[in-house]
Amino acid sequence: MTEKIKVAAVQMVSTPVVADNIATARRLIGAAKEQGAQLVLLPEYWPIMGMRDSDKVAMAEAVTGGPIQQCMADIAREQNIWLIGGTLPLVAPEAGKVMNATLVYSPEGMMVSRYDKIHLFGFRKGEESYDESQTIVPGKDVTVFGAPFGLVGLSVCYDLRFPELYRAMGPVSLIVVPAAFTYTTGRAHWETLLRARAIENQCYVLAAAQGGTHVNGRRTWGHSMLIDPWGEIKAVLPEGEGVIVGEMEMQMLNSVRDSLPALRHRKL
Repeated sequence: MTEKIKVAAVQMVSTPVVADNIATARRLIGAAKEQGAQLVLLPEYWPIMGMRDSDKVAMAEAVTGGPIQQCMADIAREQNIWLIGGTLPLVAPEAGKVMNATLVYSPEGMMVSRYDKIHLFGFRKGEESYDESQTIVPGKDVTVFGAPFGLVGLSVCYDLRFPELYRAMGPVSLIVVPAAFTYTTGRAHWETLLRARAIENQCYVLAAAQGGTHVNGRRTWGHSMLIDPWGEIKAVLPEGEGVIVGEMEMQMLNSVRDSLPALRHRKL
């Protein structure tokens, strides 16, 4: 197993224009690679933050493939990185809805794993109102994939509030969380939830966020970050486009689990 690996999270302020978002993602992934990143995570909804929820339904790609999927495969191969593609709308069996899917590509450009977001965001406070269930079909399967640096658990945004999902993954080296937390919920809970998931699962957590005010008026919290198994923040980007890069060390992960063997002490 690889003892050390540099990982990166890309933070974006995605727009309704898919081509612009792809260009931004390419540029930021390139910047992460220049800093030595071997794994790069994109944020939720990176290809599109539309003017209305139905926009993502209109641009959804087939499960069998599409231009954005081909683009991610090409970037992973060209940059020789593991690329975790935030989320991409895929056509769902239910008419008028999509699956909010995380696709994982190997350095060879092969799609090696897929996770469909299980927990769908719903929130009402004052004039803010969100209901992802209107346009998204929830996933069903807990998803972990293997890489030379260990097991990686996949989750998306609102999943972060459901610790049982992460327990179901079993011991993993890294949890990834592509997200588009709202400014309201992110300011209150984002860091606390991410650090809790790292501490209770004694693993690294890498979160890539949308971070700014979008064309549609929505404001997202940002604060993409890397957290170590002790719960310490190793890198963070508060707001705006950019990348964070940090190192995962398997020796540090094993040391935490050996000195405080909470995972072995579980009774339930």
